[in-house]
Amino acid sequence: MTVTPPPPSATPWWHRRPVKAWALGTLLALAGLVILGLVREQTGTEGFLVGLGLATLPVPLLTAAFRWLDRVDPGPWRNLIFAFAWGACAAALIAIVANSFATRWIATATADPASADTLGATVIAPVVEECAKAAAVLLVFLFRRRQFTGIVDGVVIAGVTATGFAFTENVLYLGNAYGTDEASGITGLALDSVTAATFFVRIVMSPFAHPLFTVLTGIGFGLAARAAQRRRVLRFLLPVLGLGLAMGMHALWNSSAVFGPYGFFAVYGGFMVPAFALLTWLTVWTRQRELRTIRTELPVYAAAGWIGPYEAYALSSMRARRFARDHAARLGGPAAARTVAEYEAYATSLAFLRHRGRHGRAGAEFVSREQELLGEIWSRRATARPALEHAARATAPPIPAPRPYPYAYPYPNPYAPQPGPRLTYVPRQPGYGPPHPAYAPYTPCAPSPAYAPGRSG
Repeated sequence: MTVTPPPPSATPWWHRRPVKAWALGTLLALAGLVILGLVREQTGTEGFLVGLGLATLPVPLLTAAFRWLDRVDPGPWRNLIFAFAWGACAAALIAIVANSFATRWIATATADPASADTLGATVIAPVVEECAKAAAVLLVFLFRRRQFTGIVDGVVIAGVTATGFAFTENVLYLGNAYGTDEASGITGLALDSVTAATFFVRIVMSPFAHPLFTVLTGIGFGLAARAAQRRRVLRFLLPVLGLGLAMGMHALWNSSAVFGPYGFFAVYGGFMVPAFALLTWLTVWTRQRELRTIRTELPVYAAAGWIGPYEAYALSSMRARRFARDHAARLGGPAAARTVAEYEAYATSLAFLRHRGRHGRAGAEFVSREQELLGEIWSRRATARPALEHAARATAPPIPAPRPYPYAYPYPNPYAPQPGPRLTYVPRQPGYGPPHPAYAPYTPCAPSPAYAPGRSG
């Protein structure tokens, strides 16, 4: 008797990805319209336009810096667009409404508006704003888990979210400053104007302030992504700890005006600049660590025949990657360059997936995801492999020839490792990627003289 399986149930329309994307985009657009109206009401039309123009200046620089950090394993642009839109629209709207409500409630309860403003700036604002910005990181962490695998991903999403939030806040502050100057009879951007002072403090000296705070939250989520799935308590506590540090740093920054006339410069020079330098070093070091992970994890797939023996070096060098794309563009045009870029991205994701799998962090979908990535790589091999081989040979540092000696040393080193027998790869060995039928069994051969896996670009 044959049992016919029931037909698969259709996915409800509200669970479909286009519907979710449309709903999220609509909500962010509505939040943007509301925040636009609130800011324009407070600053006036002319002040709003001046603030908008000045606040836009640091945005491309900050976005480019975070995108540079994400070049090893770049996430999709839609994640960055969502993060910026959330920070500029949703998080800014939550902060304006919640901060105003809390400050007014404290002023009414204590009958002391001055103390309420101070408390709102030093306690309420850091908590509300950092929680509102952290919501974007949490959403990407939960619903775009494949693109959120480590510290760099957390730093990039958090930094872009905070860049959007700072953009809206700068429009408000600069627009209000311009309105103050107009009320005082000061026109233009005179050096003694409130607008010039606000521009210098917020745009020139501290454009990284909000990204610096929220990056701590992103680091917490990045560490949680790297932790083993069975360590649920640690995966919960790390983002909470990062959020707490972000709130503390934000509160210290907002409290600098309370510490006297030189409080701002003391906090800026003694705390903010060193913290910014430390976090910059950490993110750059993490980026280099990702390149070392690629160089370490990919050779096993080269032994199985899925990639060439030279690609572990080429894919772990940003210079070689760029050289491969340029070479493909010269030979095959922009389409070939895009194919090579896609190959690089899939191979990088494969290396990170294997690294997580060896440390027990890949989850149950390891095998299916590995097969998917190998399939994507294999379908692009015809275009990408020649370009990567050419890049590896062209960018590898030259190997210096040994210095000639006038005489031969008669006694060999007894501690030098002796050459062993040539090893033949055994297909489907546990822990290795599945070999492709066209390449198994595979006997490793000596690398090209121009191939130097110990260096990165």
